[in-house]
This record gives sequence, structure tokens and C-alpha cells, in this order.
Amino acid sequence: MTLEEFLVLPEEKPALELEPDGTVVQKMSPKGRHSRLQFSFLKLFNDFAEPRRLAIAFSELRDIFGGAAYVPDVSVYLWDRIPRDPNGEVQDNFTEPPDIAIEIVSPGQSVNSLVRRSVWYVDNGVRIACVVDPEDRSVLMFRPGQAPTSARNTEAIDLTDVLTGLNITAADVFSVLKIG
Repeated sequence: MTLEEFLVLPEEKPALELEPDGTVVQKMSPKGRHSRLQFSFLKLFNDFAEPRRLAIAFSELRDIFGGAAYVPDVSVYLWDRIPRDPNGEVQDNFTEPPDIAIEIVSPGQSVNSLVRRSVWYVDNGVRIACVVDPEDRSVLMFRPGQAPTSARNTEAIDLTDVLTGLNITAADVFSVLKIG
């Protein structure tokens, strides 16, 4: 399917995505841990970056770039890269790659598929792509031209080349899964 054909399809829940080879896939329906981690990343990023006018994190935003249409769990755009209409309001369509794309592994989802997607992201303009694995309690980080890095336990999730001054660890991220 072409991108033009895909973009006129009716919206579905969970969202449909268009792979670079023209294959249409449906996102996994989020479960409890996935949803909790996604909300946590959004809150963490927006509480840190939005007051500084540094960036905004978006949930389940359709990003159209590189001939594909993906819906990362979290997309972070630097402040000056957020598309706005003439009134200064956020536009509906984002046609440039995010600065950070985060994919959270859902039950039954292949980690390798998200690794391949993250490699594609950075090959097509995303500055940092992350695969967050609740089972392994790890975060894999991909950057253009660099070997992937990982963070577990008290190791830093280094996003400072996009979100300057943000200091978080894997333990910080996964701590939100424990309630009470």
C-alpha cells in the first residue's frame, strides 16, 4: 500500500501503522504495565521540558516520515520543531521525525520487531529511539552511527543530547510499576 492510500483509511483503535515496505500493521493494544510506563514517560518529559520550552512529549502521535506512518508510544519533539498553525496552535499532522521515539514492549510483542523499528527510526532522522522492556527492566537506546546502549537498574537513560539536564535511571522509570 502506498502512503497516500494509507492516509485515507479510516482511523482504527488500536492505530494502524504503515511499514516502509507498504505493509499495514495494527499496534498492540496496551496493557497495564505498558500504559503505566507510557504515562510515566509523558509526565516525566513534559514536567521537565515543557516549562523550559525545551520540548513536548506526545502520546500515540502518528508520525509520517521516511515513507512510513508510525505511532510510537511516546514521541518527543524539540520546542522549535513542533508544527504549529498560523495561530501558534499545535497542528494535527506531524510529517518530520521526532527527536526521541519510545516504543514500550507489550505482552506478546516481539522485542526484535521494535529493535528493527528503532534502527529504522534513527536511519530516517530520529535522534534517539528507545525500546523499553518491562520484563527485562531495561531500556535500549539507539542513535545514528552508534552502537546501541542499554540501561538497567541504576544506570542512566541518557537522553541529554536532546533533553539537556534530564537525569533519569532505569530504576526511576520502572519504579512506577510498583503501587502501594
